[in-house]
Amino acid sequence: MSEKVAIIGAGIGGLASAAMLSARGFNVTVIEKESWVGGKARTVEVDGQRIEAGPTVFTMRDVFDEIFRACDAKLDDFIQVRQAEVIARHAWDDSGRLDLFADPIRSEEAIGDFAGAKAAAGYRAFRAEARRIHEVLDKPFMRGDKSYTPLPMMWRIGLHRIGDAMAMRPFDNFWNALGEHFDDPRLQQLFGRYSTYCGSDPFQSPATLMLIAHTEAKGVWLINGGISALARALRKLAESKGVQFRTGTSAAQILTENRRVSGVRLTNGDTVTADFVISNADPAALSEGKFGAQSASAVKAMPPQKRSLSALVWFAHTKTKGFGLTHHNVFFSPDYAREFADIRAGNAPDDPTVYLCAQDRSADFKSAAHPIKSGRERIQIIVNAPADGDTHDYSEQEIAQCTHTMRSTMERCGLTLESEMPHQLATPQTWEGLFPATGGALYGRASHGWAASFLRQGPKTRIPGLYCAGGATHPAAGVPMAALSGLLAARTIERDRASMRRFLPAVTRGGISMRSAKTGSTG
Repeated sequence: MSEKVAIIGAGIGGLASAAMLSARGFNVTVIEKESWVGGKARTVEVDGQRIEAGPTVFTMRDVFDEIFRACDAKLDDFIQVRQAEVIARHAWDDSGRLDLFADPIRSEEAIGDFAGAKAAAGYRAFRAEARRIHEVLDKPFMRGDKSYTPLPMMWRIGLHRIGDAMAMRPFDNFWNALGEHFDDPRLQQLFGRYSTYCGSDPFQSPATLMLIAHTEAKGVWLINGGISALARALRKLAESKGVQFRTGTSAAQILTENRRVSGVRLTNGDTVTADFVISNADPAALSEGKFGAQSASAVKAMPPQKRSLSALVWFAHTKTKGFGLTHHNVFFSPDYAREFADIRAGNAPDDPTVYLCAQDRSADFKSAAHPIKSGRERIQIIVNAPADGDTHDYSEQEIAQCTHTMRSTMERCGLTLESEMPHQLATPQTWEGLFPATGGALYGRASHGWAASFLRQGPKTRIPGLYCAGGATHPAAGVPMAALSGLLAARTIERDRASMRRFLPAVTRGGISMRSAKTGSTG
């Protein structure tokens, strides 16, 4: 009989774990409190339209190709995907605009036209450094096992490659490192924004985060139906391998017996027995006892001041005017340092940078084009905010002020939205409600300081048989990283199963044999 795995949460990490483990012969049940799968990769309905309400940037497609291939399937048989020609459009005012392209030569030429030949040369040097950092860290860290300190990381890289190890630049400040490449503060701001992809402040992050720019430069992919369609495809893949989904029901308690997990009790009173349990929730949900007092000791608690960014997010169906939108658009604050100082002080920024995903631009396929009704289009707008959703409730006055500053940023850059646009707004309190114990932090632990990346929760916990996956765990936040965390959790369980099977028959004469995880009470 195959071992049983219960996965709490059907986010991208949990879905990846479910598909891989089922393909390896495990009996897998996924428990999801919402009616949908995907976690943050969800949709909301506004003005009769389904709008992507989660992640919108899809990189590292090869991670998902690997998952589908391991399950004897092809990604292209489940969703329609194509590479974006324009990575993103950036604006500072109504005259300063810059596109980055999938073709790096086109990006270099655009930067040269925008800021001069020296800036183009700086971009070449920056791109080379970002690529080297990525190459050093890709296999041993991002796709490898959890390292709790830099020393195991250095060992994996190899002492003979000490130059590569130092090329990670963990002790250098990200913002200052960008200044080595770019004299133009607008370009420093553009590439500094990549730190926010993992919910971090560019003025407090290590230069290692330059690798994010290389990840995006390798390809941004557009999915017909958005990231939520990818989540649904992963569910369909997992179900094809035998995974059972229990949606619309919550996990109330992780059960243990003889200091090892034995299953999950649901809020409706049912029990799902399991030899292994994966928590695809923020590790803070474990440490704060959201799954019972016993599992609270499974991971270290994270102080609120270590949380990543949260966000104010508008989901709208609106008319737009005056700016040629592409799928991904960024409208920059005139004072980036002040913006993050506001957030560090616990306030929504007075003059924010605004990200806008125009979901009916560039991403639609001719075979499934989404109609723009009454001249309106579906958009998602993001403004960074402090992760205080468990302690602060935005008043109507604060919401009105944040909406005003968001509009002002875009209008300064030439974009106008309908004055009374149909929309929903998610605040840090909204995110706290969806993802308890986070304060609305959307990326887990912030990558501030040289050791932060090594302090993220890994797949194993202090309780045997209990594992973690998801964007708040190793290796990092983001859709592909969450998937990698799920693959790592699955690999770790496979290794632990092999170890258990190897030692199960062994009996010490006159001593104790190791109890099978399948012979205990179901609680």
